[in-house]
Amino acid sequence: MNDRVRDAFRDQARACAGLGSPLTAALCRSLPDRLKAVGGPLAARVLDWPGDPSSSADSVPLRLCGALHALVLTGAAPDLAQAYAAAEVPNPLLEDMLHVHRAAILGWLDSPPQTNEVARSAALIGAARFLRGLAPLPLRLRELGASAGLNLNFDLYHLLDGAEGVVLTPDWQGDLPQGILEVASRRGVDLNPLDPDRDGLRLRAYCWADQTARRQRLDAALDLARRDPPRVDRGDAGDWLTDQLARPAPGVLTMVFHTIAAQYFPPATRAMCQAALARAGAAATPEAPLAHVEMEADGGEGAALRLTLWDGQRRHWALGRADFHGRWIRWQPQQM
Repeated sequence: MNDRVRDAFRDQARACAGLGSPLTAALCRSLPDRLKAVGGPLAARVLDWPGDPSSSADSVPLRLCGALHALVLTGAAPDLAQAYAAAEVPNPLLEDMLHVHRAAILGWLDSPPQTNEVARSAALIGAARFLRGLAPLPLRLRELGASAGLNLNFDLYHLLDGAEGVVLTPDWQGDLPQGILEVASRRGVDLNPLDPDRDGLRLRAYCWADQTARRQRLDAALDLARRDPPRVDRGDAGDWLTDQLARPAPGVLTMVFHTIAAQYFPPATRAMCQAALARAGAAATPEAPLAHVEMEADGGEGAALRLTLWDGQRRHWALGRADFHGRWIRWQPQQM
């Protein structure tokens, strides 16, 4: 086992514990030794991972945890399902699952985790309402790293109210922006777009098994998206955004956004996105404004919320901070 793999599982266990999933944290602590005990092609694939196994790159621990959760969700491993329900997976059972289901698990390791953390939409609602006070136009939504496009529907979700549908209940600290949002169009891009219907299992498998409220939000968002799927194009974010921003869009506020996605873009893609925003921003007017909303890690607690608005001038705000899974939001907008 190389040290980077063990470190990746240890770091992921710490992150899962901090994000409220003790079951996934325990799995991440146990899996390296269980794999070593089982041996075989699955152990070799994981423990000798040739790339960067960490959460900022290949996310190997979450690939493996997603594979195990898929066994539970599909009914392929009833004993594991019982252990998950009890929130405790004995080592012998875990080793048995790794051996018996090694072929299925190996298949899951081929692709990186893809999630649509719906609770992040709370921050997007706040940012869009804040923008509404600056540029009261219908929104032209454009998301980078959109996965299944669930967060493209943020205007259809309920923030701190509502009894049905997708209800978001973060611990909101600070003044809550108000206003009714109007969306003219919504569209996103992803290297591997997921279909809300066809790929529902994949999305649910990467939702940690002991987080019931999170899973219920995801299921509600999937139900909504199945009725009216957001358009998510397959492609590189840099090329796509360059095309989307090639011409001004009068009569709408173009809101480009991404949530915990930019860190996974190659440097060339990030540079292309920045260049496309700068060019389009220079051409923006009050009749065709452009906004860039970011929810991304910066080394501080949770994610930084940032907004840049071009409407004939360039203005920038630090909006506050948000938990990576949207459990809390500290809303403190300050113009920079």
